[in-house]
This record gives sequence, C-alpha cells and structure tokens, in this order.
Amino acid sequence: MTNEIIEVPLTMRAAVYRGVNDVRVETIPVPEIGPGEVLVKIHTCGICGTDLKKIHTGSHDAPRVFGHEMAGTIVKVGEGVRGFIVGDRVMAYHHIPCGECYYCRKQTFAQCEVYKKVGCTAGFSPSGGGFAEYIRVMDWIVRRGLVKIPDEIPFEQAAFIEPVNTCYKAVRLLDLKADETVLVIGQGSIGILLAALAWQTGATVLTSDLYAERHAVAAKFGLHHPLDGNGDVVAAARAATDGRGADVALVAVGGNALIKLAMDAIRPGGRVMLFASTQHGEAPFDPAAVCMDEKTLMGSYSASVAIQDDVTRMVFEGYGNGFDLTNLISHRFSLEDAVAAIDLASHPQADSMKIVIQPGI
Repeated sequence: MTNEIIEVPLTMRAAVYRGVNDVRVETIPVPEIGPGEVLVKIHTCGICGTDLKKIHTGSHDAPRVFGHEMAGTIVKVGEGVRGFIVGDRVMAYHHIPCGECYYCRKQTFAQCEVYKKVGCTAGFSPSGGGFAEYIRVMDWIVRRGLVKIPDEIPFEQAAFIEPVNTCYKAVRLLDLKADETVLVIGQGSIGILLAALAWQTGATVLTSDLYAERHAVAAKFGLHHPLDGNGDVVAAARAATDGRGADVALVAVGGNALIKLAMDAIRPGGRVMLFASTQHGEAPFDPAAVCMDEKTLMGSYSASVAIQDDVTRMVFEGYGNGFDLTNLISHRFSLEDAVAAIDLASHPQADSMKIVIQPGI
C-alpha cells in the first residue's frame, strides 16, 4: 500500500440526469467508498449511444449520472483492496458477472443477474457515473473489472476498452473466415470498431454510411471499401460479391428499418448481426428468408468477461500500431459543457464521431 495521499474534495461537478431530455451540470457530494472499493478521478469518459437512449426515452428513473466508457486515476483505496494503490491509472468496467450462474456457465454473461447490476456510481442509483469528476467503483468490479493502464497509454485510448470489448464479442460470435465479405452498416465510432475488428480476421469489409467524412476516418483503420449509404447498398453489396450478397451484415445503427436492408444484402445462408437494436419494438422481416434462404438473424449485447484480457492487450498494443482509437475522437468537451456534448452526440453531424467528456479541461 502506498503512503501517497491525494486530497479529495467533499463535492464535485456532475452532469445529472433529472428526467427525459433533462441533464443539468450540478454540484453533488463526492461518493464515499467502503471496504474493497476504490474512488477514481475521471480523466475521460466517452458518450455511448445507450447513455443517449436512456436520457431521451426516460427508461430509468431520476436522478442518475450516466457514462461508462471511462478512464482515470485512483485517489482513494478502501480497506482490503489488493493489487491497486492510490495513483494507479485505471479503466473500470461497469458490469461484471457472478461467474457461477447458469448464464455464466453458458458464457451468456450479459444475461447474468449480477452482470445487470451496475458496479460504478457517482451517486444516486448506480449508472456508471463517468459524467462526473469522481466515481465509486464497487468491490466486485475492483476484483474482476478494474484494469491498470500502462504509463505510455493515453487515458483516451484506454477509455475505449469497454466499447472494444462489446464489438469484439460480436465479431467473435460471427466466426468470420478470410474468404468472407462483411457489410457494416453505419460508420460512427462503433461501426468503425466493428469493421476494423472484422477486417483483422482477414475478411473483406464493405462499409456503408451517409457521410463521406466518416469513410475518411474508417480508412485510417484499413477500411478501403466504402459504400454510399445514400445509394443502393444492397445492389452495391451484391456487385462486390459476384451477385451473391455479403456473407455477413453487421447493423451498427439502431434503426429497425435497416434490418430488412441487411437481410436483403446477405447471400442465402448468410448472417445478420444486430448490434445497436437495444430498444424494444417490432421489426418486420421475411420469415422465408430465415427458413428457405437459411439466413441467420443474430444479436450481441454488451461486453464479455471471457475476452477481457484479449481486449486489453489489443487496445494497449494497438496504440501506435494501426489501432490508435484516439483517431475516433472528434470532439472533447469539459464537464461544464456536458449538456452541449450530449446534444451533439444526440444529433450526429458529418464531422462528429466519438464525443468525450473530460472534467479536467
């Protein structure tokens, strides 16, 4: 244990969700920690689409502090913590499964009841808390979901570990082969991550988006088969595959209308992976395409503890070696400007990609 003491204030600033479409930057207490827990001062927290959906739909009661793509520095360590000291640079997963239940044994970790609990908070009901100056990381997260960041790795790179995990989980489920062609619909930051990870398998990757500016960012990750999302994407996918259609379509945008497009764009026997369809509803598709054409409709949600070490290594080793995720950051906002950051993230522009909040700027 270190003798270092970092002075922590009693209050902090946070972007507090107060109701549907109502986020306010307020002064709230710095959370207290208990045995086995740590307090982390946030350096960088990305804004995720799931944060935005919660804010705009009112799916969660208020007040809360959202934000879960986060990295920072430990400033307090609770009694009994092993392996971490004050001053350690870390990222924290906000969900970690129990490792023992039926779903964990089947490695369907996101369905574990413990996984569904949130283990990081800035106060109020635990909701990540990264849109604040400090977060409390609870004991089961400290034991299995707190990752040390090497000194040479920027906080901005490390803040991508959780979203990379979610994307890598989906790509692994597809079991891609080098002779396959993958269509990724949507080239926001998540779409580019999915496409880049698919490309690393050796597959040919077609990327579709409405904005040419996003294809320029995708090219930095080895993605050089852009399709104009304003055109006939199905025809373009077939033209690139001798008329068959793509082997796989990854839907990285939440619009249910894109499910039919994806099903039409794949060959008989192909697979469609839904990645961004996190809102309940109804989405019609042709059942005969599943039965007679033997097309498979799949889903992947959240992160997997089974691949944490692989993802950590990939993110850290990738920095400066073709997987510099800071290239995905288009806008950096101070915590005081968090409302503007959320508004921009909610209304994507041609030049907006990953938007991060950094309390220190």
